Amino acid sequence: MRNYLPDEIRQCFSSSTDFNEIFDAFQSAMAQKLDDLELYRVLFWNPSLIPDEVRLFGEKIAGVFPGMSFEVYLWLAGMFEATYSMSDNHELAVEYYRKAALANPRADEPFVRLCGIYDPDLAIPPLGELIEFVLRGLPTLENPSRVYQCLGDLYHYAGDPQQAEYYRRKAGEGSGPAAGISLQ
Repeated sequence: MRNYLPDEIRQCFSSSTDFNEIFDAFQSAMAQKLDDLELYRVLFWNPSLIPDEVRLFGEKIAGVFPGMSFEVYLWLAGMFEATYSMSDNHELAVEYYRKAALANPRADEPFVRLCGIYDPDLAIPPLGELIEFVLRGLPTLENPSRVYQCLGDLYHYAGDPQQAEYYRRKAGEGSGPAAGISLQ
């Protein structure tokens, strides 16, 4: 395996169309323990890579650099939401928002962004699954108020005005631990 300099790695990630060359540059970055998220974002946006290849790289980065896993998963989720949502019905975005939530259970951003991808016209991703996942994550959140608002919106789409109002009121009550919520 060739040892690439960091600038060569960045150049390869941004412009190479040869998977083997990109993989070699990636292996060199891993061997050098380059933990620069911006460098890997360049890789993720390489237009020659297919989703499975992007996922391969992202999973490896998250495994080698666990401290970056939250940001990697959040970035991948947003990328898949923007680029592949029509072909996979948001499945990849949902998967990576869930992984981001597991990587940092106290952060509300993965839950808020996950709720934001719901398309009421197409009813995708499945509303019940979204609500269930968000409810399971509530007790771990440092500040659940934005997630309460999102839950209110999801329950509105589900046709449950009582739960929608309940969570919207909870959102208005401010921050604080979510433990002790009533799921009636």
